[in-house]
Amino acid sequence: MRFYTIRDLRTTPKALWNNLSKDGEVVITSNGKPTALLFDIGNDDLEEVLKAVRQAKAMIAFNSMKSKAAKKGYMNEDEIEAEIQKARKGE
Repeated sequence: MRFYTIRDLRTTPKALWNNLSKDGEVVITSNGKPTALLFDIGNDDLEEVLKAVRQAKAMIAFNSMKSKAAKKGYMNEDEIEAEIQKARKGE
């Protein structure tokens, strides 16, 4: 995976597009930090790639929330399920 700065987008776009076609993805950085990914999505794959990226972003957010909850001492999935089962039994 190759990295390009925002400035590279303006000054050497041809090299960026060539490497995108060759490698399938490039990272765009701003002030040395990754800020965007460019994917070569082919001719007919836009919806499929967009769906996959959205699912991946949702999973990352979910895992982050789960990790934060665990650090704060909130209930985990097993404890939540046990509480649900107790409530269903009327305990």
